[in-house]
This record gives sequence, C-alpha cells and structure tokens, in this order.
Amino acid sequence: MSKEIPYKIYLEESEMPAQWYNVRAHMKNKPAPILNPATLQPITVEELTPIFCEELAKQELDDTTPYIDIPEEIREFYKMYRPSPLVRAYCLEKSLGTPAKIYYKFEGNNTSGSHKLNSAIAQAYYAMKQGLKGVTTETGAGQWGTALSMACSYFGLDCQVYMVKVSYEQKPFRREVMRTYGAKITPSPSMETEIGRKINAEFPGTSGSLGCAISEAVEAATAQEGYRYVLGSVLSQVLLHQTIIGLETQTALKKYDIVPDMIIGCAGGGSNLGGLISPFAGEKLRGEADYQIIAVEPASCPSLTRGRYAYDFCDTGKVCPLAKMYTLGSGFIPSANHAGGLRYHGMSSIVSQLYDDGLIDAVSVEQTAVFEAAQQFARIEGILPAPESSHAIRVAIDEAMKCKETGEEKTIVFGLTGTGYFDMVAYQKFNDGQMTDYVPTDAELEESLAKLPKVD
Repeated sequence: MSKEIPYKIYLEESEMPAQWYNVRAHMKNKPAPILNPATLQPITVEELTPIFCEELAKQELDDTTPYIDIPEEIREFYKMYRPSPLVRAYCLEKSLGTPAKIYYKFEGNNTSGSHKLNSAIAQAYYAMKQGLKGVTTETGAGQWGTALSMACSYFGLDCQVYMVKVSYEQKPFRREVMRTYGAKITPSPSMETEIGRKINAEFPGTSGSLGCAISEAVEAATAQEGYRYVLGSVLSQVLLHQTIIGLETQTALKKYDIVPDMIIGCAGGGSNLGGLISPFAGEKLRGEADYQIIAVEPASCPSLTRGRYAYDFCDTGKVCPLAKMYTLGSGFIPSANHAGGLRYHGMSSIVSQLYDDGLIDAVSVEQTAVFEAAQQFARIEGILPAPESSHAIRVAIDEAMKCKETGEEKTIVFGLTGTGYFDMVAYQKFNDGQMTDYVPTDAELEESLAKLPKVD
C-alpha cells in the first residue's frame, strides 16, 4: 500500500549522499576522449593541470569509478541548504485538470538561487586544498558566477568572473551580488584579454556568448601564477558534482514508493540535466528500470535537436580542449535571448553520448512559450522560476496536458534549477509584450557547422 505523499518530501541530513555518482562507469559506450588542441590526441591529467586543479583534472578523465567520495568539508557546506526538497505540484495538477502526478526537485533554496552551488563549492574546495590564490570563470545568466563568488568567499579565494555581455547589461543586481561576495566582474567579450580583443574585432557590437567568456577566463587563468580556471557546466567533473540532485531525488521517490515515468530537465551545457538524470540513466544502463528522459533546450540555441555530433572546441577562442559533443559550432553566437544560462553552442559529452545512444530524448522550445509557462507556474505554485528552469516547466505542462487528453496517469519529475528574481528584465519584456522568438535558419547553422575542426 503506497504511503500518503506530502507536498514536500524532505530527506534527513543522514540521507544526503556521501558520494557523487559517475554514470560513465556504467555506460557501454563511453564518451569519446577530450583532445589536446595542439596534438589532437587524448588529453592527459598532466596536460590539463595547467588549466584545472589537479583533483578536478583527475575527475574529468575518470570514466571507470562509479562512486566518488564527497569530502567532509564539502558535505558540511552542503548541509546549509541540502538535502533540497522534492515537491508535489498538487496546485498545478489541479489547475491543469490532469491525471498526471507532477513533482519538481527545487534547487533554488540558497543565496545563489540555483543548483550551481553544488559544483562551485566543490571546485573552490579543491582549489583551496591545492594552495591556489584564486580562480577565473565565465558566467551566462550569472547564477554560476554568483555561486562561485560565494564558494570562493567561503574558502578565502580570489574570484574573477567574465560575464556574457548581454547578461551583464540585463542583470545588474546579479552582478552586484557577485561583487558583494568579493568577485571581480568583467563583461565579455572585453578588451582586457587578447582573445576578447580579437572577438570584438571580428564581431563588432557582439552581445557575447558563453564560448567567448570561457576563452577569456582560460586566458586570464593561465596568465596569472597561482590561478586555475573553473567551469560551471559542460565538463564531466561538473556533471559529477551535480549528481547529488539526482541521487537525492531518487532517494526521496523511493522513500514514498514513487516510480517516475518521465524525467525532464532544461539543457544548456548539460550539467544540471546530467546531474538530475544520471542515477536514473544508470538504472536504465544496468537494465534495472526504464524511464523516458527529456532534455529541453531553447529553440534559439538547439545543439541537441539541430546540432551535429562531432569534435569541436569548447570555447570560441579555440584554446580549450576539443570534446565530441552535439554542437552548433564554437563560433556560433546565439541571439540575445533571456535564458542566458542556456546560450552555449555545445552539450556535455556525457549527455551527448546518452542522446546519441537513444537513452534520452530532446526537444526545443521558443522563449515566449517558456515565459508563458513560467508565469503560469509562478501564479499557481508560488515560485518565480528562472528562465532556464522554465524550459523544463514548459514541457512538463505539455506532457501533463497530453495525459489529460489520453487519461494516462503518468508520474512526471522535472528539475526546478533555480529562481528568477534577478531575471526581471526578461519578465518585464514578456509582460510588456515585447518579447520575441528567434530561431536560427538552417543556413545560419550550416555556416557555423562548416567551420568545425577536421578531426578523424
């Protein structure tokens, strides 16, 4: 007999995972190795350590260890805001009139406002343990920069953030939170780095992209002694840290004998999606269970649904390693849409491999439809969601309405990755009827994809 399910399922501190889950260990088809941009050969830990912290470089290349211990210092920090709740969206279900059961894993219950803190504190910890002075990074919507500035402040590290110019201009309050925690914020592309000057010359007046900001942050890290670069998404090490989301979700569901039919997450670089779905994908890979897993991306930056599965640079300046991933081309600069954290040209190599193997599905949605869902959710469930998270909300609502049509009682779980209280320019545009949709043409994508590096 199933247990009565509360609105919010909370786990005890003792139920919080003590290990991260490395889904690569159970993948029959491992993600292709990342390549040294100079030699086009699989990169080694020694080659990665001038850019990344040594322990993070090891995690990046480890595709055999299924569980990796979470250091006690990180677990103590996690306890300030974890375990996070799994919420039954009873009010949304009632409003939709759907027989579907809808749950969301809420990651916005910390000052950074998002899931990003899960990896930020881990990366700052390893930098501190290595004795570094500070770190550099990029940020899109600003959630990652906010989280990293908090983590660096906690461990006494300097934090330098290159923020995508369109977000820097749209989100002044997010910028000020970072500065409050001691970070230096630079709009990207800037005139402070060689790569930034080159991008500005090639694309005058550009609003920037995550690929541009990554290039600048890497250059800044390698130019300063005692600094390393850290990244908020895409990399396997980041996805690893984010698996605490999926592991907690899995534990909460099992606590109340809930079996999901469908798991939905927004997808930009792939770390939050990968973090949510990894434990469930692991069950699929091991033949223990089956779920429909859906990645939701913006129609303006559709790497999975319209990109090409190929080796590509992870950054616009072409200084980072190459990864085999679904990509639109490292030179692709998406339109200045309001889901800043999803404006990345490629997708995590882990997520890309799972998608290529048919273990997950992908859909793209336009931003006006996303904000319609965000407004609907805010009015009914009482949380103002981040634009990125609202992509998952859009598809969760769509799937629940399909259940209404068919009468199926599916159980839907989606990731609510963060809150949208610093995204009010976007909400203002939507409320004023000034928000538009932009979808790149096939010709625009082909022009970018034609410039992919030639890798055998």
